[in-house]
Amino acid sequence: MSMFRRQSGRYVATFATDEVRVLRKVASEVVGLLTDGFDHSDPVVGRLFPDAYPDDRRSTAEFRRYTEGDLKTGKIDQAGAILAALPGETGGEVRLDAEAAEAWLRALNDARLAMGVRLEIKDGTDLGEELDDAVAEDPTSSRVFQLSVYAYLGYLQESLLNALIDEA
Repeated sequence: MSMFRRQSGRYVATFATDEVRVLRKVASEVVGLLTDGFDHSDPVVGRLFPDAYPDDRRSTAEFRRYTEGDLKTGKIDQAGAILAALPGETGGEVRLDAEAAEAWLRALNDARLAMGVRLEIKDGTDLGEELDDAVAEDPTSSRVFQLSVYAYLGYLQESLLNALIDEA
């Protein structure tokens, strides 16, 4: 598994072929969700764009009217930062400056939030236990793969965050 490290003012990691494929798919799905499939009734969209005023639909709608376009564009750009920095299909090195590293962190967070909703992961969920249960039920299930990707994104996010913190 790739791990970010600080090197000559950049945040560097080397990605294997499978990691590149997973990150490309995840980032592309986030872009698709925010462009083609953007629907406020989708719980994932609700998680990525929570109501500013949960008890006041009118104020929430007004707030969205002024902020949602920019927020959506920012999230699309952040996922695009992952797509732009990824090496070719055979894997390779990623070198991020501080701005790109911040965009990656936000995009990884959005991807994990989206997956967490789809996988019904709640606060306090023991991911290891959840994965063990899914493997015991059917080791070839799509849920096992999705939980593994969710865990990998968390690992990658933590790795990048630690590289950023080490600089400070």
